Amino acid sequence: MARPFRFGVNLMSPAPAGEWRAKCRRAEELGYDVILAPDHLGAPAPFPALVAAAEATERPRVGTFVLNAGFWNPALLAREVATTDALTGGRLELGLGTGYVQAEHETAGLPWGSPGERVDHLRRTVEELRRILDSDAHQPQLVQKPRVPLLIGGNGDRMLRLTAEHADIAAFTAARTRDGGVLEPITAEELDERVALYRKLAAGRAAPAELNLLIQIVTVTDDRGAAIQPWLSHLPHLTERQILDLPIVLVGTLEDIVERVRAQQERYGFSYLTVLEPNMEAFAPVIARLRRAGESSDRPDRA
Repeated sequence: MARPFRFGVNLMSPAPAGEWRAKCRRAEELGYDVILAPDHLGAPAPFPALVAAAEATERPRVGTFVLNAGFWNPALLAREVATTDALTGGRLELGLGTGYVQAEHETAGLPWGSPGERVDHLRRTVEELRRILDSDAHQPQLVQKPRVPLLIGGNGDRMLRLTAEHADIAAFTAARTRDGGVLEPITAEELDERVALYRKLAAGRAAPAELNLLIQIVTVTDDRGAAIQPWLSHLPHLTERQILDLPIVLVGTLEDIVERVRAQQERYGFSYLTVLEPNMEAFAPVIARLRRAGESSDRPDRA
């Protein structure tokens, strides 16, 4: 049986306190299940932003999407996680990744390292963080037991292995990182291969993880070709047709997008979808339509 859909929005733009809280309340009104914060220089500091988000709302969970592991050491991160879990009433979900923007590390005066070194650091962080937070001696204690849900985001083989071993939520970027921290989308067929490898690596898990996909483009329109034109210069190696077929692109009528989301759930298993802040309003009708359809399917027959 397919998991119920969950929907998250990654709020990336700094805002004064009143505007930030209003933005979070709007996300709740639109039906988002998770309010997320990234971990980039120039974006809001994630943990205080999430505490403010939880104070401004009642229903959504809050999460990091995703922490740049190179910015943190496990002991200090454990303090942030436990404190934020307490101050949000046990609504925290912790997202971790290796980081992909070298310039941010250089600005922060932190080592960058090779891809392999960054994955090694993330593994050490995950394992040490779990050891620290699982200890009865650690203060403050987590509100959520046995632990805060862990999301790991990545695409490469070693990242998928780490995700399969440790993550409660497996997040697929559906992109590869090029030099300079540029994300290059992968095709639907390449994502098939990535998800298949993850499933193979996760075959021995006691319980399956939730699968997440980060959606980059959402446009509700009757003219798909016109809507995608601004993106052609950003993806010069792809044709218009190829861009429209990317798993991270949802462009079309409301009915088209709803069916595409359902098809991607069936094809890949994605039940948790995250959109970026600029797409928060555009994606809301999709959430409403999928929720109504789900409620209808859950009602017993009245023959």
